[in-house]
Amino acid sequence: MSQLKLAFRNLSRHTRRSAVSVGTVAFGMIALLLAGGFIQWILQDFRETTIHSQLGHLQIVKPGYFATGKADPYHFLFSDDLAQKLSKNFTFDDGDMPIKAIVPRLSFNGLISHNEATLSFIGEGVDPEEKIYFSDALQIVAGKHLAADYPNQLIMGAGLARNLGVVAGDTVVLLANTATGGINAVEMTVGGLFTTVTKSYDDSALRLPINTARKLLRTEGTHSWVVLLNDTNQTDVVLAALRDKLPSERFEIVPWYQLADFYNKTTVLFTKQVQAIKLIIAIIILLGISNTMTMNVMERTGEIGTAMALGVKKINILRQFLWEGMLIGCIGGTLGVLIGLLLAAVISEIGIPMPPPPGMARGYIGEILIQPNMVLEALTLAVFVTLIASVYPAWKASRMQIVDALRHNR
Repeated sequence: MSQLKLAFRNLSRHTRRSAVSVGTVAFGMIALLLAGGFIQWILQDFRETTIHSQLGHLQIVKPGYFATGKADPYHFLFSDDLAQKLSKNFTFDDGDMPIKAIVPRLSFNGLISHNEATLSFIGEGVDPEEKIYFSDALQIVAGKHLAADYPNQLIMGAGLARNLGVVAGDTVVLLANTATGGINAVEMTVGGLFTTVTKSYDDSALRLPINTARKLLRTEGTHSWVVLLNDTNQTDVVLAALRDKLPSERFEIVPWYQLADFYNKTTVLFTKQVQAIKLIIAIIILLGISNTMTMNVMERTGEIGTAMALGVKKINILRQFLWEGMLIGCIGGTLGVLIGLLLAAVISEIGIPMPPPPGMARGYIGEILIQPNMVLEALTLAVFVTLIASVYPAWKASRMQIVDALRHNR
C-alpha cells in the first residue's frame, strides 16, 4: 500500500505528463469499446435476423437431409406432427418453456411464369401463422403477408418480382416436380413482396401456404420442423435435450450456427478486425507509456541514486516504477471505460445510419453494444500493456550505478 501511495505522489509531481499518459490509455480504451461494441451489435443483429428470417434456432429433419437432400428431397419427407408433440410436452425441470414455436417447412424449387417471362425459384411451403414469430426480419414492402384465409396467394422476394416484372396482385403460374416424379402446376396470386437482409435470397425466393405447396407437390410430408426459442443462448441446452428426447435414427437436429455459413464467415472476419484494432491500440499505448516512463527515470536519476545510497534495494526501485505504470493503466483504463459506456449509450440512443452492406438488400440503424466481458478485456489490456511498457524503464532504473546516479545532478 505504501508503494501505491508513493507511486501516486510521483505521478502527481508531473501533472501534465501523467495526464497525457492517462489520456492516451483512456482514448485507446474508448476507441476499443466503441469499435468492438459496434461490431458486436452488428453480429448480434445479424445473428437474430438470420435466425428469425430463415433458419430458426434448430431444424429437425431426417438424417442426411442437409448432406444429400438436394439431390433427392422427396426421400427425406416425414409426417410426424412435432409441433404438437414437443411444444406442449417439452419443459425444463424448473417449469420453463424454452420453445416459442415449432413450424413446418416444405422446400422445393421450380419455374415461375408471368406473361412471357419464366424464371427459376426457390420455394418454401410455410404455415401462414408463423408470421407471428418470424415476421421481424422478413419485411413486407408491398401487399400483405400470407394468410390462412387466402390459400392461393404467395409472397415473393422483391428482387424476384422485379426480375419477373410483377407487382402485388398479379397472377403467376408455378411449375414443379411432384413427389411421384410427375409435373404439376398451380396458378397463384402475388399477395405481397418481401425483403430480408440477404439480397441473393430476395432475388430467388418465394413462400406460399404449406397446404397449397403440398397440393402442388402432391405430398402430405414435411422436410423440416423449424424450432424457434425464447432465448438464443438456450440453443445448445435445448439441442441436447431434444437429442435425448428424439431417436437419432429417425431425427437429425441441426442448430442454426451449423447452417449459417455466411454468418460464420462474417464473424471470423469481424473478429480478426477487432483483434487488429486491439493490437494497434496496444502498440500506441506501449510506445506512449514507455516514453513517459523513460523520461521519468531520466529526470529522477539523482533521486534513484540517493535512494540506493540510503539502502533501498534494486528490487524495490523496480517495483516502484512498475507500480507507477500499473497506476497509469488502472486510472486511464477506468476513465476510458466510463467515458466509453457513456458515449455508447448516447450513440445508441441517436443511432448510426448505415447503407446496405455488399450482398444485403437494405440498410440499417446501428448501435453500440458493450458487454461485460468487453469491459473486462479493455481493463485487462490497459493494465497489462502499461505494465509491459514499464518493464524496461523500471529495469534500467534498478540497474543504475549509485556513484553515476549521484553524479548525474552535478
